[in-house]
Amino acid sequence: MSKTIAILATLDTKGPEGGYLREQIQECGDKALLIDTGVVGTPSVKADITREEVAEAGGTPLSELLKDPTQDKAHPVISAGASSILKKLMDKDKVHGVVSLGGTQGTSLGTRVMQTLPYGFPKVMVSTVASGNVSSFVDIKDITMMFSVGDILGLNPVMRKILANAAGAVCGMANVKVKIESRTGDKPLIGMTNIGLATRGTIKALELFKEKGYDVIVFHAVGSGGRAMEQMMKDGIIGAVLDYALVEIPNEIYGGLNAGGPDRLKTAGQLGIPQVICPAGVEHIGLILSEAHKGPKEHLHRKYYYHSPIIFVYRLDKDEMIVTAKEVVDRLKHTKDEAIFMIPRKGFDRSCYEGSPLYDPEGDEAFINYVKENLPKNFQIIELENKVEDPEFVEQAVNNLIDLIEKRKS
Repeated sequence: MSKTIAILATLDTKGPEGGYLREQIQECGDKALLIDTGVVGTPSVKADITREEVAEAGGTPLSELLKDPTQDKAHPVISAGASSILKKLMDKDKVHGVVSLGGTQGTSLGTRVMQTLPYGFPKVMVSTVASGNVSSFVDIKDITMMFSVGDILGLNPVMRKILANAAGAVCGMANVKVKIESRTGDKPLIGMTNIGLATRGTIKALELFKEKGYDVIVFHAVGSGGRAMEQMMKDGIIGAVLDYALVEIPNEIYGGLNAGGPDRLKTAGQLGIPQVICPAGVEHIGLILSEAHKGPKEHLHRKYYYHSPIIFVYRLDKDEMIVTAKEVVDRLKHTKDEAIFMIPRKGFDRSCYEGSPLYDPEGDEAFINYVKENLPKNFQIIELENKVEDPEFVEQAVNNLIDLIEKRKS
């Protein structure tokens, strides 16, 4: 059975390209739904859903936008309208993927719409800026960015092939049989955060969960990873969490590379999802350098090391560890059900074990003491004389989470 692919394009400036993309989707044996996301100018190709319909769905008539047409005013209306249209079509199983094409403005609009769509729904963005830093366009969603190589202004042999590839990509995605299933019942899908400095422990946890019949999705705690995990909790995909790495919290406080945003660590507690928390990475900050092995002078008095030639990692001092502990505790006050906080007294990750560059037992102790004294009473605190990656520590973390899951079932 053929699928329907939505195309988002400004048909006054990208008409021929949008029309060609429609033809290529049809060549793949699927149907195309061409949606005009333009505002000014005259469409050069007939749309299946007009810009007037898009603007109306976004809450403002196109005639109103045209009175004083600016990108700033039009962008939220058109993106909201396209999002609303796509979601309604998805609910009726009338659209199965989306592809868009554009420069900076088109990419901003296309990906803003894609960010509102669920995980697993095919999303392809053909963009002139896809070879640069696309983090603001992708954010935490599974958007496939395709570099257009040339500007998207006119059809030529290269552009035709790029657009044909994009059509093949989105049609291929729409036709695969695999789906994301919500797993919040007896054996919920477990979300787990990880950093490279604790990966041995994560691998052990995966083995143990598998033995018990649980699937786990691991998120690299680089900021976007933790936020994506929490979005999947909100979406009902993830039903329990082993929050093994808290590195995103201090990096948010002190402007580090792996900042997780102001709401990180709140979601599981707010939703009442079973959670076990461990503090991997809570003691350090990562910074990107402009020059290899040239750490910032203001941090060279600290304990530090180079994670790579351009990633500088420094240790928080005792007072900063207390500030971090307070932030962790404040965010966990949103937790309404029983939860567990586990403390590995011999080291939070490989960088701060005894003999490692960031070893500072006094700083660790300051963090531990604040957490113990201030965590909400619904948290069980478990201290073990282990490193965070020790098999004994990991096994207890896994068993603790499974126990919480089992309790919720009874």
